[in-house]
Amino acid sequence: MDVVAMLTQLCAGLGLSSAAGLNAYIPLLAVGILGRIGVVHLEGPYALLSSWVGLSVIGVLAILDFVADKVPAVDHAVHVVGAVVHPVAGAIVFGSQSHAIGHIPPAVALGAGLIVAGGFHATRSAIRPVATITTGGLANPFVSLIEDVIAVILSLLAVFVPFVAFAVIVVLIVALYKSWGTVRKGVARLFGGKRPQSAAS
Repeated sequence: MDVVAMLTQLCAGLGLSSAAGLNAYIPLLAVGILGRIGVVHLEGPYALLSSWVGLSVIGVLAILDFVADKVPAVDHAVHVVGAVVHPVAGAIVFGSQSHAIGHIPPAVALGAGLIVAGGFHATRSAIRPVATITTGGLANPFVSLIEDVIAVILSLLAVFVPFVAFAVIVVLIVALYKSWGTVRKGVARLFGGKRPQSAAS
């Protein structure tokens, strides 16, 4: 396999696993549906994603997750469960691309997907409580919907234009990094705005 093809599939895996960090079921559905209609090729156990049973189960879970994540308080419970679900989904969608990535061992592909999806999910789980406290939960449905839209876009870009998906991931990481200071200040203000003083002061 040439380097360009390998990098293309690597970016596809990163895009799909990043999307899984935002919504576990959208990239699974995207890969399954596209595999069903022959746009992507799924090998081995990943072919189950494109089966009617697989698509039905994922579809039902996607609907339940979509609704639950729009309800304040319930969404936090969903995020707790998601600490396992999202990384696993990321590992699966990244692993589904491993047949095309060449010499990268499947275990490494699964691990990469697990870490990428887990990182994105941990970040959204840290930011959501700030939205809940500062808006009384009113912003939660909108934040969740934005995450869903980004997950759809990332999933489609990962399949059809993987390098653009990678660029979007970089932009998201930079934006999250720059906004993290603002989030921390917001949390500090909510809880008194005072930093604990050291014993020496």
